[in-house]
Amino acid sequence: MPVPPELYSASTLSIAAMLLVAVAVVLLVRRLRAQRSFATPLERAVHDTLHTASLAAPALRRGLSAESAAEAAPHLRALLGTAATALTDEAGALLAWSGSGEVHTEHFLAAARRAASTGRRELLVHAEIDCGQLDCEVRALVVVPLVLEHTGVVGVLGALSSADAGPGLVGTAGEVARYACTQIELAELDNSRARVASAEVRALRAQISPHFIYNALTTVASFIRTDPERARELVLEFADFTRYSFRTAGEFTTLADELRNIDRYLTLERARFGPRLQVRLQVAPEVLGVVLPFLALQPLVENAVRHGLSASEAGGTVSIVAEDAGAECLISVEDDGAGMDPDRLRDLDEEQAHFSGAHVGLGNVDDRLRAAFGDDYGLVVETALGAGTKVSMRVPKFRPGVRT
Repeated sequence: MPVPPELYSASTLSIAAMLLVAVAVVLLVRRLRAQRSFATPLERAVHDTLHTASLAAPALRRGLSAESAAEAAPHLRALLGTAATALTDEAGALLAWSGSGEVHTEHFLAAARRAASTGRRELLVHAEIDCGQLDCEVRALVVVPLVLEHTGVVGVLGALSSADAGPGLVGTAGEVARYACTQIELAELDNSRARVASAEVRALRAQISPHFIYNALTTVASFIRTDPERARELVLEFADFTRYSFRTAGEFTTLADELRNIDRYLTLERARFGPRLQVRLQVAPEVLGVVLPFLALQPLVENAVRHGLSASEAGGTVSIVAEDAGAECLISVEDDGAGMDPDRLRDLDEEQAHFSGAHVGLGNVDDRLRAAFGDDYGLVVETALGAGTKVSMRVPKFRPGVRT
């Protein structure tokens, strides 16, 4: 019985559709496999090398010590492809050994001390390091000093090879040593940045107004006879304020802790100014945990009180606002005091690279914000004569390496 043409056509289309689906599935599978694997051995080798280097980096970024050397040495040995790898400090004292051939430790240390002293690499062939053991796989030793540009020799890298020495081994050892030096230099840079930040905080502490301390103690004294309980409370507030301001732990703090210390400062100032000083606080609860540089906000409030309001007989209002802005927190401190000529502010900025005079301390805060979060996160000052001053900052809610 012949097949009707319409059925024949439908059957053909169905088969064709199934074939197209099958081809599409095969192509998709091949594409997914291609995405999961590397097209050539060279690509695989490059990937493996970069991955191994990335494993060594975190340890070296902590600086060269026995702990970091022990953690990095196996990865450096994988990069070198040698039987063993060893690291010493700048004096040639052994920090770590990874791999076999420990019988050659003294050969390596003697060469390491020479390399550390001269700053030059050394290559020792098998005849120079022969240990007399028939099963020893070490045939050559390359020793390369780890030299930083501004520091000098900070350590020595040793590569103990199971193959005879050649230009390839020497060149590879030199490149691995250079990579290690780069990571150690980054560690030195991090340490330098931390020392600078610590010095800036100490400088900012020195700028905490002696007038404020004197006035706070004078205010406390004025309450001792008339209101002893109030005087006691103010003494405790002053003690907590100075304890926080002069703490030694941590380059960063939370917005909540900073605001808590500002409240202590304002409690003391309100006791002195009375109703002349009004404070408006508007803080979104979700930004209280935001991390910012230590004493980044307090100098802004102190300047608002000192220079914005204290010269006015009528006093004024200080407004502190912290808003949630997605990935960032927007913080501003504003006063309705005397203000400042914007041209004068720009002149100070150009001449001294930070604010000074009537706005002492703000340049320090601006520098530390930029160091912590980047140049897009400095202070913004809006002011005019007779129109008060508003100082604003943006703080990212999260930034790698920034934590309390």
